[in-house]
Amino acid sequence: MRLWRLTRTGQTALDGAGTAKHGGRYSPPGSPVVNFASEAGLAVLVALRYLPGNPADAPDDYVLGWTEIDAIPERVPDADADAEDAIRAWVARWLEERRSLLAAVRSQVLPEADIVLMNPLHPDAARVRPLVPRPFRFSECLHTPPMRARYSGESDAPR
Repeated sequence: MRLWRLTRTGQTALDGAGTAKHGGRYSPPGSPVVNFASEAGLAVLVALRYLPGNPADAPDDYVLGWTEIDAIPERVPDADADAEDAIRAWVARWLEERRSLLAAVRSQVLPEADIVLMNPLHPDAARVRPLVPRPFRFSECLHTPPMRARYSGESDAPR
């Protein structure tokens, strides 16, 4: 399965160090977890939620990367948005037991896709290949296309 991650250039290691230090939406501090998205677009949407200020002003050192992992994720039972504590408790047990390499949580941002958690302490994590990255700039994907200006009656001339 191809999994996607949008991250800063110096943070492409798949060791879960960031979540171990700060925790994640579904994982407690002290537990290394690597968060992936099942779709490239979801990786971008999730990153947009955490950017401070105007995304077009974000630094230019992001990379969108993917890796192929030969594993089927365990499905985290669906819960209401209000029941995120139940998801966190499930993830904490999953991490502690090291039952499987991957666990999939239905995305709150895009419910048709998944956030896929990888336990870097699982024995199979050593076989996961590094990310295949490409540069990513929010400013390039968030600009106003010329056709929008034409259809909205705005001038194509720079302001």
